[in-house]
Amino acid sequence: MKRANRWSVLSLAVFAAASGLGWRAVAAAQGASEVAVVAAGADHSCARLADGSVRCWGDNAFGQIGDGTTTSRATPAPVAGLRSVAEVALGAEHSCARLTDGTVRCWGGNSFGQLGDGTNESRSTATPVAGIDHATQVAVGARFACARLTDGTVSCWGANCAGQLGDGGRTRRSVAAPVVGLTHVAELALGSQHACARLDDGSVRCWGYNSHGQLGDGTTTFRTEPNAVRGIGSATAIAAGAEHSCARLADGTLRCWGSNDDGQLGDGTTTSRTAPVAVPGVTDASTMTLGAVHSCARSAGGAVHCWGGNAAGQIGDGTTRGRYTPALIPGLHAVQMASGRAHACAIDARGSVHCWGDNHMGQLGDGAWAGRTQAAAATLTSG
Repeated sequence: MKRANRWSVLSLAVFAAASGLGWRAVAAAQGASEVAVVAAGADHSCARLADGSVRCWGDNAFGQIGDGTTTSRATPAPVAGLRSVAEVALGAEHSCARLTDGTVRCWGGNSFGQLGDGTNESRSTATPVAGIDHATQVAVGARFACARLTDGTVSCWGANCAGQLGDGGRTRRSVAAPVVGLTHVAELALGSQHACARLDDGSVRCWGYNSHGQLGDGTTTFRTEPNAVRGIGSATAIAAGAEHSCARLADGTLRCWGSNDDGQLGDGTTTSRTAPVAVPGVTDASTMTLGAVHSCARSAGGAVHCWGGNAAGQIGDGTTRGRYTPALIPGLHAVQMASGRAHACAIDARGSVHCWGDNHMGQLGDGAWAGRTQAAAATLTSG
């Protein structure tokens, strides 16, 4: 099968979508230390453990698992030589981690300079990102990455064909460069080829690819510098998926914009939007996670609603039928979750990881290669 070329523009043709029901607990991701955070990339996943180490599984064609090989794994493998990790973020072919000292390490594919080490050489083990030593957040897109720094500015590196580095041009960079005119940044979210920043005043700025209005500025014009999202002035969180973006407002409601071919904006239509629209039925969102063509929101109590494309079962409702409005996922009470291209993972209250959706590269981490379509509450126990 030809490899998909974009982690978040199209869901790939799934050939192992729905063999069996129920969540699958991630094998061997627990035991040594409780799982603190789970992250999902195109076709791979990682978990940061409470001891600061990281384990990854799934697609490893470019070394994005970080175990020193290019062998894909259906069960978690430790990232070699990586300790004191505060945060992990994944893209299409690469992965990055922010350490507790503010430095950043990346590994995997590097043909666009997305590892930020000044080369285009892929790495199967973690390598330092040049010039980044005061990071407070790392975010990863398809083939680029950005770091939010302690002074509230942002620097990015990697692919830049759509202006997603925000430096005013479209030249790729293998060393981090500042995003033009961006200060007071509180949060970053990166999509396939676009990026968004939430400022400390609650406004949102986006830049990069804009073919479906994912920048939210009322146009489909690409932007090489940050541009304001229309009508958003009280955002408390943001998320970016394939070619769509969402913001949580201070009242717990959601606004989304961009591509809507699969209903991933949740407004009951398949009409793409160049400016934010309300997501009906979600009034107490705590966090959001966006995949290629699906979206999910978790409430403060742990209940999860998902909507959008579902060809691989990534919504987790036991079907492969798409949803144009949010649907409650039965039996799922998550403390944290993440979405990849066509799969999703969550941590339950006991610190165990469970994944569902596409699994053709082993990205569910259950030791198998068959996809899963349903979350079953009975399996929410330690592995």
